Amino acid sequence: MAGKAPESDPVQDAPEVSGPKHSAVGLPAITNALRVSRQQMGVKRTALTLLRVNQKEGFDCPGCAWPDPDHRHAAEFCENGAKAVAEEATLRRVTPDFFTSHSVADLAKRSGYWLGQQGRLTTPMYLAEGADHYSPVSWERAFDIIAEELTDLASPDEAVFYTSGRTSNEAAFLYQLFAREFGTNNLPDCSNMCHESSGSALTETIGIGKGSVSLEDLHKADLIIVAGQNPGTNHPRQLSALEKAKANGAKIITVNPLPEAGLERFKNPQTPRGLAGGGTALTDLFLQIRLGGDQALFRALNHLLLTTDGALDEDFIREHTYGFEEFAAVARDKLDWDETLRATGLTRAEIDRALGMVLASKRTIVCWAMGLTQHKHSVPTIREVVNFLLLRGNVGRPGAGVCPVRGHSNVQGDRTMGIFERPAPAFLDALEKEFGFAPPREHGYDVVRAIRALRDGQAKVFFAMGGNFVSATPDTEVTEAAMRRASLTVHVSTKLNRSHVITGARALILPTLGRTEKDVQDSGEQFVTVEDSMGMVHASRGRLAPASPHLLSEPAIVCRLARRVLGETSRIPWEEFAHDYAAIRDRIARVVPGFEDFNARVANPAGFALPHAPRDDRRFPTATGKANFTAAPVEYPDAPEGRLLLQTLRSHDQYNTTIYGLDDRYRGIKNGRRVVLVHPEDARALGLADGAYTDLVSEWIDGSERRAPGFRVVHYPTARGCAAAYYPETNVLVPLDHTADTSNTPASKSVVVRLEPTTV
Repeated sequence: MAGKAPESDPVQDAPEVSGPKHSAVGLPAITNALRVSRQQMGVKRTALTLLRVNQKEGFDCPGCAWPDPDHRHAAEFCENGAKAVAEEATLRRVTPDFFTSHSVADLAKRSGYWLGQQGRLTTPMYLAEGADHYSPVSWERAFDIIAEELTDLASPDEAVFYTSGRTSNEAAFLYQLFAREFGTNNLPDCSNMCHESSGSALTETIGIGKGSVSLEDLHKADLIIVAGQNPGTNHPRQLSALEKAKANGAKIITVNPLPEAGLERFKNPQTPRGLAGGGTALTDLFLQIRLGGDQALFRALNHLLLTTDGALDEDFIREHTYGFEEFAAVARDKLDWDETLRATGLTRAEIDRALGMVLASKRTIVCWAMGLTQHKHSVPTIREVVNFLLLRGNVGRPGAGVCPVRGHSNVQGDRTMGIFERPAPAFLDALEKEFGFAPPREHGYDVVRAIRALRDGQAKVFFAMGGNFVSATPDTEVTEAAMRRASLTVHVSTKLNRSHVITGARALILPTLGRTEKDVQDSGEQFVTVEDSMGMVHASRGRLAPASPHLLSEPAIVCRLARRVLGETSRIPWEEFAHDYAAIRDRIARVVPGFEDFNARVANPAGFALPHAPRDDRRFPTATGKANFTAAPVEYPDAPEGRLLLQTLRSHDQYNTTIYGLDDRYRGIKNGRRVVLVHPEDARALGLADGAYTDLVSEWIDGSERRAPGFRVVHYPTARGCAAAYYPETNVLVPLDHTADTSNTPASKSVVVRLEPTTV
């Protein structure tokens, strides 16, 4: 029998601290995954469900976008993936009676952890203007309410259509199609907050905003640099790929302000050595970078490569790149070593050791995640990573390339399907040719601009397909006030989160099928597709009975809403699409390059790879027709005396803004989330004992400040001058306008803070 949802909200500001671990996974991960699964699903349902995760005839895990190997283990999931599945396949239910018992004001006082633990949403719910409780509503009435609001807008651009990366390819394609036939490109998504910097930098430099490596490339690499990424928590199945690379002779350099257990030693739970032995040491060189110092590090490596005889792949540079001389003139002659060591926090000996490993490698991959993408200078940092790889011809070579690792399971697929506020003209041309309407051409709102528009009254309806927008976005107080100015907020969701209780004048919660659930439409049982971080597309088939007979699939919700809003004037066959997803895939095949013969190709249980010109034939679809070197000035954040640089991060028991539990096992923090990790020497210099309580106060160039009160100080071996704390609790510290240049991604990884003793 599955456990009941907690009735009370546990204290989260009095953590138990035991110190960081130095290895990850092993038997504790299995034990914890099974414990949580049994609590949520019961024993039988746990067995039936987990054995289908990431299998060729099963469903895609919603936990991350890491690719699946050709030969799969019977348990092809990680601890956090099991938790994600358990929380979706839970036997706990949020019924209309729950909303009768809890007012919106009451729910707004609850933590994200408590809200998520209540279980699956079962019925469409409506919050009328002036009401203090949600009440059940029919699907027909829900669509009427949305249609009333949308058709009453002065302009289609007063609507915002947000998307989370858990949405399937089919649902995402329909969603952008509806928004554009309605008349707007306001299609912000979670990429805007996480990996937009990667897309911006890669599109400019290699011509495509995606990674250039396959899973097999990781296994073939001589050197893998993992920068600004914590696979042990955020992409645990990547550890298996790193272990295999090590077995094949690869070296690994880890670049991170925090030592992370998963990159120190991996105990593979699928092997006897991992369960009972010492596991595999992964990192050969740990570069404990100062926050935001990554661009300076890669510029230093590039300088050393340029000044080392025989280090460059001159044939590749001559035949396949543009702008080398301009870049080389800057990187070769204008390096200030004192500034470099200050920016990075490293020693010259550490950088020289890294250089030796680079020179010994014929095939190098750089992997990164939000530790590189969420700084003001993130785009030039990633461009510098590309420069580093181009110098030795490490793009378009087996075992080499760029590897931005996405979080959500289909965040990359959403973008491929057209979820983008700045669509390419060629994509809009294809839509117009296929569907016979003229899509809008003006760029729409990304996440930050959407919040500004809501704040300023320029947007009035907010519709979210998945996600937890309020908790995921920066500047919490500003964002919540902006959402409350909307006339209508709508969330398509499987479970409760804080976005459901920070509402516009009216609000709807529309419950939808999860990945684990069987989707049966008029033409029979359906499946959907997703794209992983490495451009592989494959099917996902749920097998469980839906959590409620009142659930609709995401494609069905979009199609029924589109018909209700657009009426019979729309020539798009929305009813056909809702009844048969193969019809959607036929249209995708005619609109999106790389999806030709979509239905036939996805019938392959392993899926298929999308084309990637730089990887496939060293062709670079940039403005110059070649891979572009760039020569931006080196930037890095600095903190005045008595201040620290703060990064926001996840706990181990967390997936983005979904809180599975309160145990950050690898960092040794349990039953609490309001903690700030500070180097012991920095803490002593600031007069902060381990266990003291402090307010975090962020300081900004315009003189403004933001405060997050009541954080327990934890002495921790982070980089000197740096600190770390969990989001979403610290999102309040990041102003809406503190974003990365070019990409406009919130810069949550380098926030200047002072620590003031808590007075309460």
